[in-house]
Amino acid sequence: MALSISWNKHKDSSDADLVNKFRDSGDLEVLGLLYERYMYLVYGVALKYLQNRDDAKDAVTSIFEKLIIEVPKHDIDNFKSWLHVLTKNFCLMKLRADKSSSLRHENWQNEQIIFVESHEEMHPLDEEDAVLNKLLQECINELKDQQQECIKLFYFENKSYREISSSLKLEEKKVKSFIQNGKRNLKICIEKKDGKKS
Repeated sequence: MALSISWNKHKDSSDADLVNKFRDSGDLEVLGLLYERYMYLVYGVALKYLQNRDDAKDAVTSIFEKLIIEVPKHDIDNFKSWLHVLTKNFCLMKLRADKSSSLRHENWQNEQIIFVESHEEMHPLDEEDAVLNKLLQECINELKDQQQECIKLFYFENKSYREISSSLKLEEKKVKSFIQNGKRNLKICIEKKDGKKS
């Protein structure tokens, strides 16, 4: 009932009026009425890029949630055009993240090899997986707190730099630095421990 009342009240309002009303009031029904005008556009763009109906439907929901945060932050002259760009960028970011995630496990395996590389010699991981994993876990636990958190989130939870930055409230360049330094420290630590065991 409330939605129909809002619809009747605002049905003749322009996009710009609804944007301003939402900014002033934070009323999600107002934003919902505005978004409803262009949900077909969002779904169409998402389907074009994501090539999957379920992913496109999920994108429609996610983009509405994104609007709640983004609309108040931007000067929007043409909501339809702005929403089109926002949707396109959202889909491209999702595709990039999905691609990154699908490669992350393979990259992690490669990183393990890099960690235990010593000059041109490489440990035979196919024979020493159990030993390596034990050494790796020991060395991760010895990292400084922020390096340890970043390494675990990046490699074990498949989080992106941006997601880690948001989760730990750190700048992305700091996250990258902690991961790079953490990798270097892990390599040194594993070489030391492995040398003592051999």
